[in-house]
Amino acid sequence: MPKPRTSETDSHPYLRAATAGIRHHRRVVSGSLPASLPDRGHLDTLHAHLTELHRLLDQLAEAARPPHPAAGRHLAAARTRLWQATTDIHAAFHLLPATSADSTECQSGQLPEGPPFLTICQRHLAAGHVVRRKTTPTDLHRAPHTTACVR
Repeated sequence: MPKPRTSETDSHPYLRAATAGIRHHRRVVSGSLPASLPDRGHLDTLHAHLTELHRLLDQLAEAARPPHPAAGRHLAAARTRLWQATTDIHAAFHLLPATSADSTECQSGQLPEGPPFLTICQRHLAAGHVVRRKTTPTDLHRAPHTTACVR
């Protein structure tokens, strides 16, 4: 597979390494027969990654908006769709059965206790506060739109 070209030599090494790590993990998961089921720890780690990607997209959208409003709007739309994916990962986490490694079972109507429940729920609530300050409920429930490449 040819190495992708960039305008600068390794301009974003950590982001590139994170992408390579996800690509490697996807190959490992898809290569196991039968396909391995996700566990709560796996979804907790994926949720942490998506939350950080959401924060990065938020910063990029804010930086792009004044000089390039159209690009900023597209980045903001991507940020919203990423938050929708993060919310679905959080919901899936709570729908998976608890393993013996989980300290206590998360029950509806009570605060979750112990890792990894506390970790993922606290992270999701903290990110949710930021999302609610910058996004309307209508935007969060709007179906994703498709865009065409302008070049």
